[in-house]
Amino acid sequence: MKFRSSRLAATAAAVAVLAGFATACNRDGGSAASGKPTIGIDLPRADSDFWNSYAQYIKRGADAEGLKTLPISNSQNDVTKLVANVKVFQNTGAKAVVMAPQDTGAIASTLDRLAAEKIPVVSVDTRPDKGDVYMVVRADNKAYGTKACEFLGEQLGGRGKVAELQGALSSINGRDRSEAFAACMKQKYPGIKVIELATDWKGDVASAKLQSTLAANPDLNGIYMQAGGVFLQPTLALLQQKGLLKPAGQPGHITVISNDGIPQEFDAIRKGQIDATVSQPADLYAKYALYYAKAAAEGKTFEPGPTDHGSTIVALPNGLEDQLPAPLVTKENVDDKALWGNSVSE
Repeated sequence: MKFRSSRLAATAAAVAVLAGFATACNRDGGSAASGKPTIGIDLPRADSDFWNSYAQYIKRGADAEGLKTLPISNSQNDVTKLVANVKVFQNTGAKAVVMAPQDTGAIASTLDRLAAEKIPVVSVDTRPDKGDVYMVVRADNKAYGTKACEFLGEQLGGRGKVAELQGALSSINGRDRSEAFAACMKQKYPGIKVIELATDWKGDVASAKLQSTLAANPDLNGIYMQAGGVFLQPTLALLQQKGLLKPAGQPGHITVISNDGIPQEFDAIRKGQIDATVSQPADLYAKYALYYAKAAAEGKTFEPGPTDHGSTIVALPNGLEDQLPAPLVTKENVDDKALWGNSVSE
């Protein structure tokens, strides 16, 4: 089924208002949400600039649409907390649930329990390995790895050493990005040595491992950060400390590409500190998470195929996935106003 929705126009506010989500978005009993199905929303973490931006879009979107939501929870990158939060949603009348499980293998039993209760689930950014989902709202994460590989490969002329700050390999996103990056490098740029650094999406772990890598490989000339929201600041700080944060175009510059598309990455591109990022659409993640949750609660269904918002719905073994576009951002297009990272108030 094709459908049409307008782009979320509201911009994000400061992260400090996160504490007010529970009351600001609890529409139960409000006239704007009267008679509407109740939606439970869990935010995945608060230690990432990307996810904090997503949280702001969720709040603004829920308010703008007058949705009836339960108090929004945050599972803080802990699947045990996510399971507990979802149980609260079940017990308090949720007709649909929005989540972004960071461990995509450990959530299957919870999804099975929700399916048994006929509570549809919208999963944002991550695709659960097992368990029924109504819709996954996600970009093509294999394309992230491939775009990063091709950018670095071209910039380095097919030769050199690249440190890859991988996300958690327990996450489908970490696996997709890592596998696609490795496959592309092996096929297209065999002259580039890839040093894989597993980080579990933790900035301090990434910084420590990158420091050791730089000590052992002083000729390192490329870095791929799978999540700028957690890796950007510690990586720039380390390069600055080592005297390696040299602007693009100058001798000794380490070519860096990231994933996320947060304002801080755009600033770093403008300054020549990093060279590119792949922009994950935080605004569209929130917009269509809410759209599909409302549709699910109302009993609507969708089918694989192109949508009217520039994406494609694909069939999964356990549901459907709306694959939203995620453009490569470089100094040539970093000021494009259509990029969500240029409309966020820091």
